Amino acid sequence: MTPTHVLVTGGAGFIGSHVSRALLARGAAVTVLDNLSVGTAAAVAPGARLVTGDVRDRAAVAEALHDVDAVVHLAAQVTIRGSFERFYDDLDTTRMGTANLVRTLDPARVRWFTLASSMAVYADAPSAAPITEAHATQPLSPYGVGKLAAEQVCGQMLAHLGVPLTVLRFFNTFGPGQTYTPYVGVITIFLTKLLRGESPVIFGDGEQARDFVHVDDITAGVLGSLGRAEGTFNLGSGRGTSLNALAGLLTDQVAPAATVLREAERPGELRFSVADIRAAREAFGYRPTRTLERDLGGVVDDIRARLSAPPETPPHPR
Repeated sequence: MTPTHVLVTGGAGFIGSHVSRALLARGAAVTVLDNLSVGTAAAVAPGARLVTGDVRDRAAVAEALHDVDAVVHLAAQVTIRGSFERFYDDLDTTRMGTANLVRTLDPARVRWFTLASSMAVYADAPSAAPITEAHATQPLSPYGVGKLAAEQVCGQMLAHLGVPLTVLRFFNTFGPGQTYTPYVGVITIFLTKLLRGESPVIFGDGEQARDFVHVDDITAGVLGSLGRAEGTFNLGSGRGTSLNALAGLLTDQVAPAATVLREAERPGELRFSVADIRAAREAFGYRPTRTLERDLGGVVDDIRARLSAPPETPPHPR
């Protein structure tokens, strides 16, 4: 099927805003559901309809689902280390928010459902070799537990309702437009600190390997699979990079004299997390075109511009 009107939950956020713009460029109508806790109304793609509300709120979900024929469900509290501190809200949003979305949709109208899942559902790997979708799912964090539960809720209930499902397990996504927080997006965190003249921190020995995939490639994977490929698929670059190598790459580009600090390893973090992307390539032609080495410059420029921008002036009380 070719969707004509897509609901993007979390569409005011980093990945959601990119996906929404790409859908609009393809000619689809887009509704965004976002509670604006991290995303902003300014980030919503021009031309999209914004429903401000929480994915756990049935009335807001029902309003957002009006007249849509496909759902791209991205809304979540995206943090692994932070999910230990906020485990109840994290699990409530990811698991029950997904359940609320599924129970509210009309299966006669919604003909495709794409769930954004995460590499956090996997057990740790023994090496930096890429892992397939058959790798054991034994999450190390509440965030991963919630994402795996969301996969299971969708898998059972959407099959019962007769709605086709695509589960996309995102690996470490980077690119312009990611909001800085202390927990999410190591590239954004490192670059923000370096550009502020601060020292970034590596937890553990730095030899842990990550698969850094550009948001444009994630967006291409979402659109390429939408309406075409049922099943569960990794979306990454297929390449592993150690945090030590990443720190060297970033400091060389931004602040060669900077010092990288070391702290003890934190709970919940996978040591090795690199995607085998063959299944996505075979099912819907997924082929990443961006690389760390070529595309970091755009992220540096984006963060530098945001750091130098004047702070927003709060509105005067009326």
